Amino acid sequence: MRISYRVAHFLLFILISAGVSYAYLFLPTTYQDLDDKLRDFLFIARGVAPVGDDIVIVDIDEKSLYEIGQWPWERNLVAKMIQNLSNAGAGIIGLDIVFSEEDKTSPHRFANQFNSTQTLANHDLTLANTIRDTPTILGYIFNFDKTFNSDRSTLPSIPAIFIEKNMPYGKYLLEPNGVLSNLKSIQISAYSSGFINNVSDASGSIRSIPLVMRYDGSLYPSLAFEMFRIASDAKKITIDYSPNGISRIRAGTIEIPTDRNGRMYLNHRGPAKTFNYLCASDIVNNKFDPKSVEGKFVLIGTSAYGLMDLRTNPFDNVIPGIEIHATLIDNLIHQDMLLRPDWIEIVELAMIVSLSGIVVLGLSLLPPSLLFTGFVALFGAVGYLNYYLLFEHHIIINLFFMVLVLVISIISALALSYFFENKQKKQVKKKFAQKVSQQVMDDLLSDEGYDALKVHELEVTIFFSDIRSFTTISEKLGSPERVVAFLNEYMTVMAEPIIQSHGTIDKFIGDAIMAYWNAPNRVENHADMAVQSALQELSLREPLSEKFYAQFGITLDFGIGLNTGIVTVGDIGSQGRSDYTVIGDSVNLASRLEGLCKYYHVRLIISEFTFKALKSTYVVREIDIVRVKGKTEPVRIYEVMSEGIASEALQAELESFHTALSLYRKAMFKEALERLESLENQSPHPLYSLYSERCRKLRDAGVEEFDGVYEFHEK
Repeated sequence: MRISYRVAHFLLFILISAGVSYAYLFLPTTYQDLDDKLRDFLFIARGVAPVGDDIVIVDIDEKSLYEIGQWPWERNLVAKMIQNLSNAGAGIIGLDIVFSEEDKTSPHRFANQFNSTQTLANHDLTLANTIRDTPTILGYIFNFDKTFNSDRSTLPSIPAIFIEKNMPYGKYLLEPNGVLSNLKSIQISAYSSGFINNVSDASGSIRSIPLVMRYDGSLYPSLAFEMFRIASDAKKITIDYSPNGISRIRAGTIEIPTDRNGRMYLNHRGPAKTFNYLCASDIVNNKFDPKSVEGKFVLIGTSAYGLMDLRTNPFDNVIPGIEIHATLIDNLIHQDMLLRPDWIEIVELAMIVSLSGIVVLGLSLLPPSLLFTGFVALFGAVGYLNYYLLFEHHIIINLFFMVLVLVISIISALALSYFFENKQKKQVKKKFAQKVSQQVMDDLLSDEGYDALKVHELEVTIFFSDIRSFTTISEKLGSPERVVAFLNEYMTVMAEPIIQSHGTIDKFIGDAIMAYWNAPNRVENHADMAVQSALQELSLREPLSEKFYAQFGITLDFGIGLNTGIVTVGDIGSQGRSDYTVIGDSVNLASRLEGLCKYYHVRLIISEFTFKALKSTYVVREIDIVRVKGKTEPVRIYEVMSEGIASEALQAELESFHTALSLYRKAMFKEALERLESLENQSPHPLYSLYSERCRKLRDAGVEEFDGVYEFHEK
């Protein structure tokens, strides 16, 4: 069953749309990492985004370690740093640090060790009291290792009400296996706490942060989220569920869109040190401007390489983990966090189908000159749409599947077009093979044959053949169907010798055939090729005639005319429709020579130009010097009887005729007639009778001056 070009494209559109949609619905996590990496390029294209002046990072950096000493510092120094920030009016202080072990440098430990009764300072207690008296929020770590032992950890107390609405069956919030919290004395002193886990994706980059986790049946917020909740004076945290999981988390009246597991997508601001940084040692030594922290979110963390709190985001492979918390708070303050609405999957599926349709049913049907431009424009449009939605409306669209469907559609559509073009090319070759040889066809279809169709002048050998008494044959055949059947079989047999000898069939004109050699491709010894092709056709005449007589009750005879000369060759015609052909006087002469076959009662006539171009040996009989209709210059014409050398008897006959022909042209009609009559008695031929009749008329007319040229006034 043959499928049309458009139907094939429609089926391809259905196949691609269904296949990519299936992959989108059932294999989304497999390709999530690739989608994230593509989106990273959009962040890079956007560049660094301005951050608010509401967040300050106190950095335990290399300078701080150099000035104060290696980490961990004595707890009284940490307490001093927090107290200095509080005294400067810091709005809220968050610690991206966990104090899970006792301070081994605390003086009271030495008193206990040496059984001293003297009361010495307890640095852990000092820190606990400072945390209690300042707006400080502690950090702790949830652990997902099943072998983790959290018996020594004290669960933090969260001064907020958690509400879960429309909770479906199933687990959506992350559920750790253990917790690494602060010393009990420190933990219980804090107003609130938050986990400081930064959960990276499969590529190791931080693109989202869980706002809430469930541990031991209770809910706990992240450090950054808890700091924002307290600063917003929100008393409740509400988790709204949809059938697919969590849809949003609310802190009071502020709505935060999340993924189904309660993770907020980060709208990254830039590479490391995008936020305002203060050196921790300067804070400890009180060498900072209080206005730099007054009323602000202050996060205390580290960027020192040795402390290993380094992460990755789209802008930077090495970014302090504290900046991830800062980014989340900044997103919450400006309410420009990224989101994937519940309805986005329907939109993405529609885009997959639409993009496939645009490419397969639209762009692939464009002309080649517009095809590449269309593809580039479509890729650009998809990229810009994702960019616009991401940074203007903060909506995440799955870019990977958009690119995937475009690439698959483009490659598949081009492959299908190539298949049909190749199929069409084969059909053209098959059709062309009926007019030229395989070698000529292959050369023309190659790059080297591109110039062959340009109009130019060239020497060719032109062939014309025509069936004798075709009108009578048509009448005898009767129905048009029988006439067409007769012609199709005749043309098929006659075309084969032309094609095999590297000739080009120009056209079939009713019962006539026009062909030529040496165009569009060069043919060595094209005159010989044409003559040999004509002789082969003549050799097929008798068996074909017998077949036609048995099939149709008719006999077959035809004449062939050949001429060699300069012609105009190329693609000739109107702007909308043209044909590769040859034109010129040489073509007209070949046509006239074919018509003379009937007059001279021969089947193959060549001009003197073809005769002079022959390289092989043939049995040739000179026929006449004629001036055909439409020509002023006379032309010597010949009959080619066969290839090779004539027998002795035939050679003698030809020499006798040529002698008579010479006498005729010298106006020695009596002598010529005697020889012609002798030839008629020995080897009767209509040609001899024709010349005998001419000699008698010219003799009886008393013609004495004669140029030997016979002029035809009809075609």
